[in-house]
Amino acid sequence: MIETYRGVVYPNQLDHMEHMNVQWYTSKFDEATWHLFSRLGISSNYIREHNRGMAALEQTTHYKAEVLAGDLLVVKSKVLEIKDKTIRFAHVMFNAETEAEVATTELVAAHLNRQKRRACSIPEEIRINCIDLMKAGDSD
Repeated sequence: MIETYRGVVYPNQLDHMEHMNVQWYTSKFDEATWHLFSRLGISSNYIREHNRGMAALEQTTHYKAEVLAGDLLVVKSKVLEIKDKTIRFAHVMFNAETEAEVATTELVAAHLNRQKRRACSIPEEIRINCIDLMKAGDSD
């Protein structure tokens, strides 16, 4: 797994029960996603230059521990599967101080032709980067 996010929980991110609201888990996981994609070659430059993009198709999140204001968070990510037009990947969120796992999410995202508004094949270079990252995780 590679680190894709590091941040803090702010008081305005809490719900009425004084825990981080679910929308902020999603937000922090989304930021981690873009760091993962950039590592794979799906950077903002790639998106602009090739008129491509990514869109989430599925997301399943598991909340494992409470997160409170002031908690420091780290997200680590890995690619689980690469197909012709989709990438399946996972994020694990940890409390940076206690190292406790606080949430996980697994996503499937489609590679898009933004002009045609349709899924399209993932380029070979990005596919190779996905496979390399999966292999690196196998050796850990």
